[in-house]
Amino acid sequence: MNTTHTIEERKTEKLDANTIKITQIEIFKLIVPLKKPFVISLGTITNAENIVVKIHTNQGIVGTGEGCPFVFIVGETQATDFEMAQVFAKNFKGKNPLEIQERIADMDRITTFNSTVKSAFEVALQDIAGKFANLPLYALWGGKKDKELYTDMTVGISTPEDMAKCAKEFVDQGYPVIKVKLGTTKKEDVARIKAIREAIGMEIPLCIDANQGWDTVTAISTLKMLEQYQITHCEEPVPHWNNLALKKVTEHSPIPIMADESLFDHRDAFKLATLQACDYFNIKLSKAGGCANALKIADIAEVAGIQCQVGGMSETRFGVTILAHLSLARKSIVHHDMDTALLLAEDPVIGGITYAENGRVIVPDGPGVGADFDPEYLNKMEKIVI
Repeated sequence: MNTTHTIEERKTEKLDANTIKITQIEIFKLIVPLKKPFVISLGTITNAENIVVKIHTNQGIVGTGEGCPFVFIVGETQATDFEMAQVFAKNFKGKNPLEIQERIADMDRITTFNSTVKSAFEVALQDIAGKFANLPLYALWGGKKDKELYTDMTVGISTPEDMAKCAKEFVDQGYPVIKVKLGTTKKEDVARIKAIREAIGMEIPLCIDANQGWDTVTAISTLKMLEQYQITHCEEPVPHWNNLALKKVTEHSPIPIMADESLFDHRDAFKLATLQACDYFNIKLSKAGGCANALKIADIAEVAGIQCQVGGMSETRFGVTILAHLSLARKSIVHHDMDTALLLAEDPVIGGITYAENGRVIVPDGPGVGADFDPEYLNKMEKIVI
């Protein structure tokens, strides 16, 4: 069955929500090279080493999911996710893929944490649900195309001169927001931002991400020195486990603070909102464990009066497409760090979002994710079928 049929064609199909079952699951080790090494305070990556899951059903609908393990943050690797995915696949066989909350509970009973590989399976289930309902994910989740999406572009850690050159190139290409990786020493980080502002001027919005690179005192003093450069917000200035330190930095920083590594799922969101530990949330599927938890984070944020950003690890355009669907589904998502696919040297995706002029992101209207992986590209990768 072609799972991208039109609405008229789908009217003639006999789909049954009660009898649909999972028959087979394919698991792939997806490796995509980056254009150049990407450096943050936690480490360096040269390839996107992701997990792709394809869930087949007895009614012909196939759902696809992508997980992006970044070991420095989630404690998972492609190898560990590949093994755990086989455990989940064996548990899923014969079960109803439309019972998404039940399948999430199945994974949670099998293992604690492992949010990235869980997200790959949950996204595949959401893809099946969207195709079954013949709705794009944003509509399935109650959203509509009522806002335009623009991605920022990220500058990795290097010398001030190299970072300023990179930022200027992005601005010249029309990207509306520049994100800068920091998190080494105060002297070095201030020099980086100074050089970038001299290169791009003061009009372009500039946000920074320390990736837990500072202690509390360094964070506060560095952020006070950076105030003059009109920084929009700073992501995760201190170690992820120290919510009280994050709260202290938020209280004393002249620059708004965004929780990233300290925010995995909706439970973390509730704790951070209750503590008033940050000004913004950064939602990532590989931390949240999938779309359902990501939507819960956005809902908690809306109630708490906190605005959100969607961001990624090393997602292809497939993963970025899901982030775009999430943004259209929730008004609390106002910032978009959706540039990961632009850092890749190859594009293994068919369909999906389109990067248009000035960083504008156009979201597809096909059912489900509206994207998939090129079978020829996947066939080059290590795989197992359960």
